[in-house]
Amino acid sequence: MISCYSDSEIQMFDHETLRALQLIRFKKIVSQALKTEFYRTKLGSVGIKHSSDITSINDIQKIPFTTKEDLRDTYPYGLLAADKDDVVRMHASSGTTGKPTVIYQTQSDLDNWTNLTVRSLIATGCSHKDVFQNMMTYGLFTGGIGLHYGAEKLGMFVIPASSGNTKRQFMLMKDFQTTVVHATPSYMLHLFSEIEPLGFDLKDFKIKKAMIGAEPHSEEIRRKIEECFGIDAYNSYGLSEMNGPSVAFECEHKNGMHLWEDSYILEIVDKNNLTPLEDGNLGELVLTNLIRESTPIIRYRTRDLTKVIPGDCPCGRTARRIDRIFGRTDDMLIINGVNVFPSQIEEVIMKMPSIGNNYRIVIRKKGILDQLIIETEVNSEIIIDDTRKLYALRDRIKEELRASITISPQIEFHEPGRLPVQQGKAIRVVDER
Repeated sequence: MISCYSDSEIQMFDHETLRALQLIRFKKIVSQALKTEFYRTKLGSVGIKHSSDITSINDIQKIPFTTKEDLRDTYPYGLLAADKDDVVRMHASSGTTGKPTVIYQTQSDLDNWTNLTVRSLIATGCSHKDVFQNMMTYGLFTGGIGLHYGAEKLGMFVIPASSGNTKRQFMLMKDFQTTVVHATPSYMLHLFSEIEPLGFDLKDFKIKKAMIGAEPHSEEIRRKIEECFGIDAYNSYGLSEMNGPSVAFECEHKNGMHLWEDSYILEIVDKNNLTPLEDGNLGELVLTNLIRESTPIIRYRTRDLTKVIPGDCPCGRTARRIDRIFGRTDDMLIINGVNVFPSQIEEVIMKMPSIGNNYRIVIRKKGILDQLIIETEVNSEIIIDDTRKLYALRDRIKEELRASITISPQIEFHEPGRLPVQQGKAIRVVDER
């Protein structure tokens, strides 16, 4: 029976066995979902009134998508499929407008989420011998607490530092010899820029790994973090609607994030017509949670753009790998009729050694036209009043951006530390139109 396998064995399941496990769990989730009026209506509209109406995983494509608007419309308890007395925790989205999206968990749901986090940390080479400093925000946001519980269950020495207070972060890293940190990519780069100003030396620290996530970032950002600290940085993916961190995680090979398919059904659809795409094609990620009975969510449109990386991973894990998040369908900027994703701009500017650790994309109106302005810090090696070097760097950035996004932006340089720094998710785009 599938249920008797260990977690390590499940990670190595062949495709046929994995699909069989998915089907068992999918039928169970459908049964739970039918306890809510929302899903009774949605599933009933396509003739699914009982879990026995599901005979194949492919039946999922009959079911209409679930959106963030659906979650807001059913606030607060419309998607709760468990007895309220069995709920032990809730999390909510960090959105700044409209009603929040609320997710509930029973103890069993939390245990399943924690086990996936343990699996994810082990995949990066973490063990009970590590000291784990969690620099993500705690609270309704799932990013901090999700990895916290997994790290504790793995037996790591956990420092729940939360976000901000950079000087204290350095003190804890030094005094407790932190080996693994969890932070946003932008905060990691901010940390590096503050080491010397706050009176510390990189030699003071024993950090070996960083778990980075919560905001889209380019490969260039990851490389910069690794080069600055001399560590390995691992990309991860999660969202509160699916539990939080550990939906997908890189292994030690760092060649894509294993999306744990025993726990989630993965689909990539065309962002325009929402039809299924083959592996290797960029599209919108759609997910179904198979391990949370209290708040079952089926075919959730994440709005995140990625692709499945074809082929096998050298680590032997058979869960398919997704590429990094290239952007969001609702983050696309339309500038004078041209579609531009912030990730395209980041990819260009962050591969240049003279560029610092912080940047902003500003869009303003100039008459009837949109004006794209890239504000970026430059490294201290470049003398800010050396106009010849700055003009050459500006021309190179404009040329490469024009080749990438077909738009010639205005480039503004700033000294290190002059641009605003967020303690949580970085705010990279300021649209003033």
